[in-house]
Amino acid sequence: MSAPTHRTAAALAGRRVWLCDLDGTLVDSAPAHEAAFRTALAEISPGLLGSFEYGAHAGASTRQVVRELGVDPALAERVVGRKQRLYRAYVRDGAVAVLPGARRLLTLLTGRGHAAYLVTSASRESAAGVLRACALSGYFRGVLTADDVPYGKPDPRFYRRACQAWAVDPASAVVLEDSAHGVASAVGAGLLTLQVHGGAPADGAVPVRDLEEIVSLLESETPGTGVDPVG
Repeated sequence: MSAPTHRTAAALAGRRVWLCDLDGTLVDSAPAHEAAFRTALAEISPGLLGSFEYGAHAGASTRQVVRELGVDPALAERVVGRKQRLYRAYVRDGAVAVLPGARRLLTLLTGRGHAAYLVTSASRESAAGVLRACALSGYFRGVLTADDVPYGKPDPRFYRRACQAWAVDPASAVVLEDSAHGVASAVGAGLLTLQVHGGAPADGAVPVRDLEEIVSLLESETPGTGVDPVG
């Protein structure tokens, strides 16, 4: 085990609460989100379509993205509603897939009696649709969405609210995120934060290649966990 990997494994030791992001972390939803945004903008606010880059807004809620784009306030709710309806239709059609290692990681956590919670910038209806379509609902003890909090990632209050909601001691928890927005929220709340599937590591995050690497780190703590590699 390399020195950085050993340090990461040591940091995880004894942490029994996992606060997990959804989009880009556990499921591959970026193409569906981007397509929904582009169609909604093209239909309602086409002048903004040329400057839209989904990657710059990853981790933000739909309403945050619409505000950041400068959509006319008179049109904002129409864009939000249309984008969400389109995205939910894509989800129902199977356009969002579970990322490699996600089910294996969640199975390992629950099998060891760890608590997994979902902390997502998605709306409650969209998050529920993804969990249902991807058969991930049963892994989480609680779900916090953009509908439940009046501020979003990267605001640290998003993750602070999650800790308050579930009486989580930050010293016993680890956050799993992919985006700079999500990392900033979690790190700002004083939480150990693993960043997966990212490019350049965001400030304060512990970079991890992918979910399979996290599974390997956890399995190395206790040989022979007996977890099926369901991927």
